[in-house]
Amino acid sequence: MPFKIHLIAGARPNFMKVAPIIRELRKQPERFAYRLVHTGQHYDKDMSDVFFEELEIPRPDFHLEVGSGSHAEQTANIMVRYEQVCLKDRPDLVMVVGDVNSTLACAIVAKKLNIEVAHVEAGLRSGDLSMPEEINRMVTDAISDHFFVTEPSGVAHLRKEGKPDERIHFVGHVMICLLYTSPSPRDHLLHLVCRLLLEKGGGGGGGGG
Repeated sequence: MPFKIHLIAGARPNFMKVAPIIRELRKQPERFAYRLVHTGQHYDKDMSDVFFEELEIPRPDFHLEVGSGSHAEQTANIMVRYEQVCLKDRPDLVMVVGDVNSTLACAIVAKKLNIEVAHVEAGLRSGDLSMPEEINRMVTDAISDHFFVTEPSGVAHLRKEGKPDERIHFVGHVMICLLYTSPSPRDHLLHLVCRLLLEKGGGGGGGGG
């Protein structure tokens, strides 16, 4: 049975980061069954349509339509609506990207349901707790199981926070133009993500079910 992954995107930059991962997952449909979850944290129909077309992203499998609000309102609404999705379509892994409210909210929901979490762009720190993004990063990393890191400082931060080396993967910056056009992409994010998922879900029933 294919290893089911929920890819979470809430803001336009998130879609730029999940697009190359989707392209790679599509190459092995017998092993991976992904679902794209659009929380609706940022939504503009005209802009979103352009992103879906230009990045070759399929329409979301789930659209939470959360919209705007305070940080607390937005995070809470995402959690309530995403929990309902997880209960109906339980994934083996939830992959969150970046540091927006959707990142934090969906990671919390997954862990409360004992679903593993992978964080793309993990380990980034500004040291400024007045930034909502910093809170989102720190809390998401505190409960994630797999860390995909874009710069060496991220590795150092995660090690300092006690994360085991075997869970930390330095993959470089998530740049869609680089990932899509590089002639030698083996060490880039999308290939490493899929290799690790294949190792987890491809043998011995490790993917759950």
